[in-house]
Amino acid sequence: MFICENLRPINLTMDRIQVKSKPIKERAFPAPRETQTLSQSQRRAYRLYLFPSLAVLITVTLAPTLFLLVTSFTPLNLTLPDTVGDFSRPLANYTLLLEDQRFHNSLWVQVKLSLATVSLQLLAGLAIALLLNIRTGFLEACRTVFLIPMVLPPIVVAIIWKVLYTPDISPVLWALRSLGLPAPSLITDPDLALWAIITADVWEWFPFTMLMLLAALQMMPEEPLEAAKLDGAGTWRLFLFIVLPFIRPALLVSGLFRLIDSIKAFPLIYILTNGGPGTVTEVTNYYVFIQAFNFSYLGFSSAITVVMVTATFLLSWWIMRIVGPKVEIE
Repeated sequence: MFICENLRPINLTMDRIQVKSKPIKERAFPAPRETQTLSQSQRRAYRLYLFPSLAVLITVTLAPTLFLLVTSFTPLNLTLPDTVGDFSRPLANYTLLLEDQRFHNSLWVQVKLSLATVSLQLLAGLAIALLLNIRTGFLEACRTVFLIPMVLPPIVVAIIWKVLYTPDISPVLWALRSLGLPAPSLITDPDLALWAIITADVWEWFPFTMLMLLAALQMMPEEPLEAAKLDGAGTWRLFLFIVLPFIRPALLVSGLFRLIDSIKAFPLIYILTNGGPGTVTEVTNYYVFIQAFNFSYLGFSSAITVVMVTATFLLSWWIMRIVGPKVEIE
């Protein structure tokens, strides 16, 4: 044992202990009431910060939607000021829809356009996504090229296809004629005009489905594929029983997005065919435009829009209800 000679005894008295304990009392935590007040001030600050965004959101979405719904119950006509706020026959516009043969034709054209474009975009996007999923330097460099149609403005895309479809200036039709092949004007042929719109729309928007499905493919683990290969599964069985179930959520989401967007088809039809020949390419969205801006029937066009929005919502809900339970996302 070592003994320190210079070690002095320390006298610990109660006074010193009490003096030393005083700063501890001074550093006591603030009262819960002050903490609660600080939290309330933070909430007020958060609400204040959210108010401009909510105000803009309400202004650009909720207010026009309410105006559209209210207008659909009136015979609003820009050439007749007395029709503003006339609710004497609130269901007259919806009754006219049941009897309007042109509206029924536009619905059928819309169904054909949506089914064809969404199906072909999913097929093309899936095929190219599977191709780009093969990780090679050349294919990775080609990804940007496939994105070009989607990033172009819709009006620019419509003008490009207008040039390609016009017989006098189209290089494609000129090449066909030089080879002695038939080169009809697609956008003036009643049997081909809608398919001309479908082709241009698929070319413009298949990169969207390609990106969605490529992202899903690259997130897929390799272990199930390797295990299936060891069991002797071929390429088709790998795709059908492993790859396809895994990317089914991405297929559902991209298909829903493209379905909703196909109902808003306007620039291609406006530039290429103007709804013609006749009413062959006159979809419901374009029919709304004609009624509102050519004939000034804002009430009637608002009723058509309300019906289309409701139908789109119900169709999306039905697809999610039918396909959704079969989708397992891990």
